[in-house]
Amino acid sequence: MLRFEFATAPRILFGASALRDVGPIAKGLGHRALIVTGRSAGRASALNRLLGEHEIARWTLAIAGEPKIEDVEHGVQLARGEGCDLVIGFGGGSAIDAAKAVAALTTNGGEVLDYLEVIGRAKPLTNPPLPVIAVPTTAGTGAEVTRNAVLASPEHRVKVSLRSPLMLPKVALVDPELTCDLPAGLTASTGLDALTQLIEPYVSCKANPLTDAICIEGIRRVARSLRRVFENAADKSAREDMALASLFGGLALANAGLGAVHGFASPIGGMFPAPHGAVCAALLPHVMEANLIALRERAPRSEALRRYNDVARLLVGSERVGAAEGITWVENLCSHLKILPLHRYGITANDAAAIVAAAAKASSMKANPIELTAEELRGILERAL
Repeated sequence: MLRFEFATAPRILFGASALRDVGPIAKGLGHRALIVTGRSAGRASALNRLLGEHEIARWTLAIAGEPKIEDVEHGVQLARGEGCDLVIGFGGGSAIDAAKAVAALTTNGGEVLDYLEVIGRAKPLTNPPLPVIAVPTTAGTGAEVTRNAVLASPEHRVKVSLRSPLMLPKVALVDPELTCDLPAGLTASTGLDALTQLIEPYVSCKANPLTDAICIEGIRRVARSLRRVFENAADKSAREDMALASLFGGLALANAGLGAVHGFASPIGGMFPAPHGAVCAALLPHVMEANLIALRERAPRSEALRRYNDVARLLVGSERVGAAEGITWVENLCSHLKILPLHRYGITANDAAAIVAAAAKASSMKANPIELTAEELRGILERAL
């Protein structure tokens, strides 16, 4: 019998100029805000001004690159020291993940490793985090509606999650206009991350009717708009499509899981200086192909085979194509968007054994539509190099 759960942020606000509403929203949640941004804190000047108009005290934590354990520790010290009662994540997935982690650990005792998966003790959070407002400025991760934060541990050469149902932001405020100044390369890699986070939940062994509907609509929007926005950054309609697709990907992955692309992306991101979206983009067509072959050989009656056909029809825009044409479409898109192979990030065939061993243990692998062998995983990685 059908049974599933769907959890998301209590409030989602989407639309052009939605940032203008941040002042009264924030005032309803707190009065002393820690703003967590990406590398360039200056991008949050409009946010600072709007909060100031509502007499909200503000402190800023800038995260250079993907968040590390030490970044979160610094943020917790700052939030506690200044008596912050609200955290606002403003930026890409890294800034939003850092904001969620800081908010969670500010109200829960102990150290970061007490709560981290894999390398830590994976203790559950017991106290509700500080309220979080998540404001994405990229269209890819969907972190504004997910209940985990991915943190890097350079010491362990891994990226792992701090995860709890309590970590869902109180408000996801998605303003497509905030993505209009993204450079083409970042538009491409984050956009393909969004596409991955729609395809993987759709073919996932944990898919459900609600996430299916979200994924179908999201894939359709990426198919019609990612090329357009890559070629014309000012295309507001395409920016809106991609921001919505990213939001949908976050909703889907939080409730139906991911797959082998993200199973690889986690250890690769911890071991090499490779941006998450770029890694996902390089892997996506090869994982699709490997899954398709494995399903046909070992699970020919799998529902996932039909779903890969659905994905192809949505991408190509024709009812007369099958899964193979969908893979070709993704390959052509990656080429058009100038996606770099993984060897450009220093990854070689000599690293394959360690990466495959780590990827096989990744939590995202559990939702892949079929269990892939070590040989199949190695083949994916080698083709992505």
